[in-house]
Amino acid sequence: MRVISESGEQLGILITSEAIERARSVALDLVEVAPNEKPPVCRIMDFGKYKYEKKKRAGHNAHQIKTKEIRLRPKTGEHDIDFKIKSAKKFLEHKDKVQVTVVFRGREMAHIEEGRRVMEDVIRELSEVGKVESPPAQHARRIICTVSPK
Repeated sequence: MRVISESGEQLGILITSEAIERARSVALDLVEVAPNEKPPVCRIMDFGKYKYEKKKRAGHNAHQIKTKEIRLRPKTGEHDIDFKIKSAKKFLEHKDKVQVTVVFRGREMAHIEEGRRVMEDVIRELSEVGKVESPPAQHARRIICTVSPK
């Protein structure tokens, strides 16, 4: 097998027992890094440290998905809705979920269709960067919909 030292220099082709002895003499492990090569390639390294650093690198780039919320009312102005849609798009592009909530207060409950219209407009605008995970559903004085990134 071809052996690479802990410093990265090639030691050449050695017998397995000789390679293991070299690794033990420097108190490290002999790790097979390319088993399909002819001859197989092994490296002298601290395997525990290697596994730890690999796990640390893998977890470093992982993104925790958060659920962000935008709240609207049936009488919310057009510009305000556009502004909230813009921030919701940023959330979706950042791979976060967005919960769109239309809140009704007082006599606004008599005009639920207006709230549904606002919700449909928002969903239509967000459809280019996200998809509806849970359709709009009414819970007491709220209409709630969840949009997840595409």
